Amino acid sequence: MSIRVSIYEDNEHLRSSLSHLIMGDDSLEFCGAYADCSSILKNCQECLPDVIIMDIDLPGISGIEATRLVKSKFPQINILIFTVFEDRRKVFDALCAGANGYMLKKANAIKIIEAITDLHNGGSPMTGEIARMVLDFFAKTYPAKTNDYNLSNREMDIVKCLVKGKSYKMTADACCIAEGTVRSHIYTIYRKLQVNSKSEVVLKAINERLIE
Repeated sequence: MSIRVSIYEDNEHLRSSLSHLIMGDDSLEFCGAYADCSSILKNCQECLPDVIIMDIDLPGISGIEATRLVKSKFPQINILIFTVFEDRRKVFDALCAGANGYMLKKANAIKIIEAITDLHNGGSPMTGEIARMVLDFFAKTYPAKTNDYNLSNREMDIVKCLVKGKSYKMTADACCIAEGTVRSHIYTIYRKLQVNSKSEVVLKAINERLIE
C-alpha cells in the first residue's frame, strides 16, 4: 500500500519540487501541497495522510504550532519537519510538539524518500546534524533518575531502541518479538510516560536519563 504524503511549504519552487518528487515515486501517494496551515485540520480530515512534510517558518500558523494541532487531533499521522533552521530551540520545540522526524532542506531526494519510508515504518529519521544538536541540547548534568514510571525490562529495552532511532521492525528484531507486540508495548510506554509520540519518549528518556 502506498504511503500517503501531504506537504506544507510556503516556498513555491520547493513545494513544486517536493510535489513532483512524491508523485514520481511508486511507493508514495501525493495528497496535496499547501503554502500555509490555515486549513490543515480540514485537509487532514479529508485526505488522511500517513506522513506530512512540514516547514517550520510558515506564514500565519507556524509549522511547530501546526504540528501540535495535528498531533492533538490525528496522533497517527507522522510529521517530518523539513526546514533550513538549525536552531536548537526550534529543534526542541518541534519535537516537543510531536514531530516524528526532522531533516534539513539540503537533504537530497533519496534521503527524503528514505526518511518518509522510515517514518511510516516506525522510525524517527534525523539528519546527522540534527541528531547531534539534540544530543548537545541535553548534554548537561542531570541527576540520574530511578525508573519511577514502572517500565518493565522489556519496555526499557524498547525505549532504548527508540532512542537509537530504530523502526518498529528493527526494534522487534532486536528484542526477538513480533512487530505487533512492539506496538502494544509502545502504547503502554506512552501511557506510563504520559506522552503522545515516539519523539516525546526519546526526549523524556534523554532529558531524565531514564537510560544509560
